[in-house]
Amino acid sequence: MTRPLEGLKVLELARILAGPWIGQVLADLGADVIKVESPDGDDTRTWGPPFVEAADGGDLSAAYFHAANRGKKSVVVDFRTPEGQADVLRLAAKADVLVENFKVGGLKKYGLDAETLRAAHPRLIYCSVTGFGQTGPYAERAGYDYLVQGMGGLMELTGEPKGEPMKVGVAFADIFTGLYATVGILAALRRRDATGQGATVDMALLDCQVGVLANQAMNYLVSGTAPTRLGNAHPNIVPYQVFAVSDGYVIVAVGNDAQFRRFCAVIGDAALGEDPAYATNRERVRLREELVERLTDLVATFTKADLLAKLEAAGVPAGPINRLNEVFDDPQVIARRMRIDVPAPDAAGGTIPGVRTPITIDGQPMVSDQPSPALGAHTAASKAGDLW
Repeated sequence: MTRPLEGLKVLELARILAGPWIGQVLADLGADVIKVESPDGDDTRTWGPPFVEAADGGDLSAAYFHAANRGKKSVVVDFRTPEGQADVLRLAAKADVLVENFKVGGLKKYGLDAETLRAAHPRLIYCSVTGFGQTGPYAERAGYDYLVQGMGGLMELTGEPKGEPMKVGVAFADIFTGLYATVGILAALRRRDATGQGATVDMALLDCQVGVLANQAMNYLVSGTAPTRLGNAHPNIVPYQVFAVSDGYVIVAVGNDAQFRRFCAVIGDAALGEDPAYATNRERVRLREELVERLTDLVATFTKADLLAKLEAAGVPAGPINRLNEVFDDPQVIARRMRIDVPAPDAAGGTIPGVRTPITIDGQPMVSDQPSPALGAHTAASKAGDLW
């Protein structure tokens, strides 16, 4: 099967995570992505340990780098030199899409800004990723995922009520920005098909963080009351949280009234499920504290395996809390081929592990069969004009 973006040329002037995430998704979908790196390389090449072990006993950059750069070609360019600027301009002239995550105005002095390149190449889709966007009072600030999780409200919604605010365990704002940017690029390409005109896609980490506040944002906008941390509980559904069992913890995610009745029957108190005081989710949310206390006592007598098996049989959504080794050993994750091992002759063992882009089209997982590139591996081919 031909991947849907084969033939699309993408020039990536990006490093760290949000911008490279865009390039990797597009590469997995079939695009030809050239990653332009400084002579020192993408910062994340050194963000280890762990490092991917090389066949010769050295290393092939940090695992972090390989999380976001599969399927690309690496060209080393020094923007500070006229020769380097000419190299990038030559590549940009043939690109369908350019992705960059420099500070606002950072590429203008090199003639690589959106206004200059789109004037010369009207069909170009130019995507800029910054912390705060191209406009507004914070536009000149540097943006970092951690800061944006705090500024965008996520940390005030994450953590225990009496504990400190918590960030999410992965770069949430960076990754969502990468995904939204990919959607924006694909939409701009679709419009170009109709009009022949390119576009400037302005992506901001803070915009994306605010954009995914979802029901919590609406809870505030409708009620005027700012939601606060609830630990593992849900602001709008009860019971929908972690419960302690005799040998660990389980997640119970009761989504409707019928599931609540079945849940109560499984844990040994069918009458509680029939009690009119708790018959609707509205009432269960109102009486959250007293109800959860009763449920907690009942659940605590079960083992994790016993409770999960009984809830699954009863059609009540529930699940374990897995460590990452358990995630990748999970039969469903294995069946869906989420872990990949990309052929890489320079790596110890001949492959580099990874996680595929979770898109499947007509039964084919969308993933590049090429590993992340060595720094500058394609520089000579680029100078010779053999890449595009």
